[in-house]
Amino acid sequence: MSSSKATSRDAFFILQSLNVVSMLHHFWEQKQVTGAHVRPESLIVYESSPSPSPPFICYVTLPGGSCFGNFQDCSTRAEARRDAARIALMNSMFNELPSRRITPDFIACSLKEAASTTSETIEDATDPSTGIGAYCFMLESNIGKTMLEFQEIMTIFQLLHWNGTLKSFRERKCSRQHVISYYSQHRLDECTRSHMVLDWMMQEQRSPGLVSHELQVALRELADARRAGRELRFYKEKREILSLALSQAYSKDLEHICEETEWSQAEANPDCIAHNGDVCQTNGLLDKSDHYRLYSQEDISDGETFD
Repeated sequence: MSSSKATSRDAFFILQSLNVVSMLHHFWEQKQVTGAHVRPESLIVYESSPSPSPPFICYVTLPGGSCFGNFQDCSTRAEARRDAARIALMNSMFNELPSRRITPDFIACSLKEAASTTSETIEDATDPSTGIGAYCFMLESNIGKTMLEFQEIMTIFQLLHWNGTLKSFRERKCSRQHVISYYSQHRLDECTRSHMVLDWMMQEQRSPGLVSHELQVALRELADARRAGRELRFYKEKREILSLALSQAYSKDLEHICEETEWSQAEANPDCIAHNGDVCQTNGLLDKSDHYRLYSQEDISDGETFD
C-alpha cells in the first residue's frame, strides 16, 4: 500500500469519531470562494434517497458542484449523511495539498502519461486539433486551479460527449479549441440540462425504450462509483437528465415541443461559439478514443483510499 493511501485510510478512520457534518460545513464556510457571498446555510447541499428502508443513500454537493455519497451500507439516514460528509471532507482537505493543483510540472507529467497510453506523441500536444493537444489546452487554460475545480469544468465536457453534442460539433467542423474555450466559461446550468433532456426525449421518440435502458445503465454506474468513493457529479447528472427525459417523454406536448425546438439549441450552434461570428473550420472534437486519464477524477477519488 502506498503511503498516500495509508494516510488517506488513517484519516478516514480518524474522521469516523468526529462530527464530520459540522467540520465539512466549517471547512467550506472558512474557504468561501474569493468574492462570493454564500450564505452559511447554502454552502453544502445534502440529498437523501426516498427509500423507506435501509440501506439508505445520501449525496452531498459542495460549492462549485463536486458531489460525493456514502460508500458504506447505512441503516439510518443520519448515518448515510455522516458517511457522505466524511468522504466529501476527506476530498476537500486533500484538494488543498500542493500536489492537487495544476502546475506546469503537473501538466508535463499528465501529457507524458497521456502519450504513453495512446498513439499520439508529446509533440502532438502543440497541435490543438489532436486529442492530446486539446487535453494540453484544457490543462494550460486551468493552471492554478485545484483538482476539484478542474473536475467541475470537466464534468460538462463529459456530459457533452455522452449526450452526443460534441459529435454534433465535430460534424459541423467546429474546432476543439473554440469549444473548450466556450464551455470553460459557461458552466453547467439549467439551460444546458434542458437541452440535453429535450435531446433524449427526441431520441426516445425515435427509439422507444432507449431512455429507460440508458437510465438503468446510469443508475448502475452511479451506484458503482458511490461504493468506490468517487466523485459523482457526472453520474448523478446523467441520472437526473435521463429521469426527467423519461418522465416527460410521453407527454401530450412532446410532438409540439420537438417541432418547435428541434436542435435549436443556442449552445449547440457552432456559430455561437466561433470567434468573430465565423464558423470554426478546424478539426473535430473528442472521440471516444481521446479518453485520457484525468487526475482530477481518478487520483482524488476515495476509491484509492479503500482499495
